[in-house]
Amino acid sequence: MNTPLLVHHKPDGRFGVWWSAIRPATLWAGASPIMVGAGLAARSEIDWHWQSILTLGLALSGALFIQIACNLVNDYSDFERGTDTEDRLGPARAAAQGWLSARELKRGALFSLILAALCGVYLTWVGGWPILLLGVASLVSAVAYTAGPFPLAYLGLGDLFVMLFFGLGAVVGTTWLLCIDTLPDGAWVAGGAVGALATAILVVNNLRDRIGDQHNQKRTLAVRFGAKFARWEYSLLVLGALTSTGAMAWILGSWGWLLPVGLSPLAFKRIRQVWCLDGRDLNPLLGATAQLELLFCILLGTGLILESCLG
Repeated sequence: MNTPLLVHHKPDGRFGVWWSAIRPATLWAGASPIMVGAGLAARSEIDWHWQSILTLGLALSGALFIQIACNLVNDYSDFERGTDTEDRLGPARAAAQGWLSARELKRGALFSLILAALCGVYLTWVGGWPILLLGVASLVSAVAYTAGPFPLAYLGLGDLFVMLFFGLGAVVGTTWLLCIDTLPDGAWVAGGAVGALATAILVVNNLRDRIGDQHNQKRTLAVRFGAKFARWEYSLLVLGALTSTGAMAWILGSWGWLLPVGLSPLAFKRIRQVWCLDGRDLNPLLGATAQLELLFCILLGTGLILESCLG
């Protein structure tokens, strides 16, 4: 039996259309790692002053602008390649629905990249060449994710991209900036844990779209290795994030690292869902996994900050 098409209602006004196009529900993937970086810096007992607050704010802004640019490029590029059509299983896309033209989406992406680059000028002055390299790589990858001659997502490299830039790069980069060219214990572990949960969001998306992606030559890992592989990948990513912070709590003797382990019942619920759902029924799990990442980052960041305040 054919799946009925979704009826997508156009958002009200130009602002509503653009707000839909930037995919606000996904922006937590860009913002959440910054919370963890701030928590790691606080646990290192840095001196908070106007410059560190400005640095944190610009790191957050830069991450959000890169996320927005990536979303707009993805909307435009997937439509041009024929991947996004009116019968897509996921939420509506502006180009496919005719709400925004290709030129408008490209201009919006360019504007977002320019704003991210402006944030990066100050951040490079604070953090030096490692931040410059990370910033340039982030800007290039935001475009190369679905555009250009070798789009990462179409080559099955999307999972690696998300792990590197929305986990390791964002967390470690923020910590490096706030701690003034040093890294506290556990920064790479925290970045990997956050990246694992961000990647899990992508896994749900690719699991849902694997049939259409295969038809359009989008060789995600779910297409290359099948649905069972994707479900195992999701399960291991979620479990890995929780067990890594639990291990760091034991190694460092830190209760701040232990707080995210309290999300275990919710995490196991999400894992059960990914094994039971398929197709369009996976749409709610996308938001639920993003919520899991957000709660994880809030608990870890807050726990580390409170631990530093309470001694």
